[in-house]
Amino acid sequence: MSHSYTKQPLSLLKKAPSSSSTTKPYIPDYRLAFEHFCIHATSKSALNELQRNLGLSDENMEASRATLHRFGNTSSSSIWYELAYQEAKGRVKAGDRVWQLAFGSGFKCNSAVWKSIRRIGPLQAGVNPWLDCMDRYPVALNHPLNFH
Repeated sequence: MSHSYTKQPLSLLKKAPSSSSTTKPYIPDYRLAFEHFCIHATSKSALNELQRNLGLSDENMEASRATLHRFGNTSSSSIWYELAYQEAKGRVKAGDRVWQLAFGSGFKCNSAVWKSIRRIGPLQAGVNPWLDCMDRYPVALNHPLNFH
């Protein structure tokens, strides 16, 4: 018994035309939506790329870099150390919005947005892992990004 196979035209296998190489994707200015950022401190290179791709400043990344420096990669729990850093520095005021962003294996990514109902000052932070060393942070952490 003979089988005949139909060959598909090559035009069906071609990629759809891509948008112009000069068109950049829209990236919102997250600094308008949030006052504080707690981004999973996985590694220096990951933080550099997230900073660049999200358009964040060095100040926005300070808590993440300090957490990575002091505690290393503590997995997604690093976002809580970062929030504690912001509180110990006395930066979180009533009405401020905090974006916590954490990553897992594969395509996992979770985020939470918190709105502060009151100011948390350094003396109100209670048991805070940063209180014994706040005078040493931020440290000069080298990275290739400059935001002017």
